[in-house]
Amino acid sequence: MSAATSVPAGPTDAPVRRKPRRLNYVQSSTNPKKRQRKSIVLTIVMAVFVIYSIIPLLWLIINATKSQDDLFSSFGLWFGKDFNLFQNIYETLTYRDGIFVQWFGNTLMYVVVGAGGATLLATLAGYGMAKFNFPGRKAVFAVVLGAVAIPGTALAVPTFLMFSQLGLTNTPWAVILPSLISPFGLYLVWTYAVDAVPTEVLEAARMDGASEFRTFFTISLRLLMPGIVTVLLFAVVATWNNYFLPLIMLSEPTWYPLTVGLSQWSAQASGVAAQPIYNLVITGALLTIVPIVVAFLFLQRFWQSGLSAGSVKA
Repeated sequence: MSAATSVPAGPTDAPVRRKPRRLNYVQSSTNPKKRQRKSIVLTIVMAVFVIYSIIPLLWLIINATKSQDDLFSSFGLWFGKDFNLFQNIYETLTYRDGIFVQWFGNTLMYVVVGAGGATLLATLAGYGMAKFNFPGRKAVFAVVLGAVAIPGTALAVPTFLMFSQLGLTNTPWAVILPSLISPFGLYLVWTYAVDAVPTEVLEAARMDGASEFRTFFTISLRLLMPGIVTVLLFAVVATWNNYFLPLIMLSEPTWYPLTVGLSQWSAQASGVAAQPIYNLVITGALLTIVPIVVAFLFLQRFWQSGLSAGSVKA
């Protein structure tokens, strides 16, 4: 009986070490020197734009510290003999029985009522356009886009003719009512609400029995807050800097905003009874831009987040 022949197992093969493959990266055809030249050129261009933007503000701040005589006898981008900033501020606030303070109050009223109302109406209309389907929605969209493309100065004269027929010229309503309409703000809230407010969340709230008003004020309003602040900032800046509409609507100086009032002060330098008060005009311009700069710096983070989220898609 022959025993079964067993074949001994061979030694265990050692693992074969493979050399790592060398990836041949394709070098960019762009020359590093050309990239460096482009970056230098872009840096120079940006520096020119920064200087171009800062010089007018620097000129305004420096010249607000000068007297009337120093404005014409000293270099524009350097200080005069005397530092008269606080004296100029006092004279600006007290000139002609404090008319500048009244203009400042008028501007605040136009901003609070006009810009605040425009933001509220744009929020309600934009949210409704984004989250509700109704007949004629596309037609409204086309009308809004067309209104955005029309500049406000083109509508100033027809608005004046309409308000004159209604007897509203030379009243605050002639400035407030046109400021309540903001097609760009409506479009911005519309595009922002499409992505910021999920439809699933609204449907879940409706299934729980929440009304549309409760859903809007408790859920949607919080999600829309960055976009609302963005629209508010644009409306505040537009109303604060509004010049042409109050110029043609108002004839009583007591209702002037700051823009028209400072323009009237500047016009005093010409004519028969010339009374140049350039130092007060410059100081008033400096005081005028301070609130809007503070508002912009305070709302900047909401402005940036609102633009990035609202521009995802239309």
